[in-house]
Amino acid sequence: MTAPKPWHLYLLECAGGRIYTGIAIDVDARYAAHVAGKGARFTRAYPPSRILLSLPFADRAAASRAEYRVKQLSASQKRALVAGTFVCDFGDSSDSGDSSDSSDIKAPDAPDE
Repeated sequence: MTAPKPWHLYLLECAGGRIYTGIAIDVDARYAAHVAGKGARFTRAYPPSRILLSLPFADRAAASRAEYRVKQLSASQKRALVAGTFVCDFGDSSDSGDSSDSSDIKAPDAPDE
């Protein structure tokens, strides 16, 4: 039996510098759907130009909680999260097997403190 695929929280940069936040199992396929105009109404109005960030979570519930948390952030806080200068407490993520505290997630290229 194979392990379930993780869900991902993703942020897209869209037309006009807007940021779209969503969740998906396959971020690349979901991005392609957004680009093709088959995604959310927001991305039909403001087409995405690139994926800013993708973070894995253990299951849909965890990804949904993280999505809710990110959607509460201001645009500048979202940009700081992408840049790695803002730490967002998501509560839990798919890195639960890691001994480090995985509830604080930074962008992959963020410098260690």
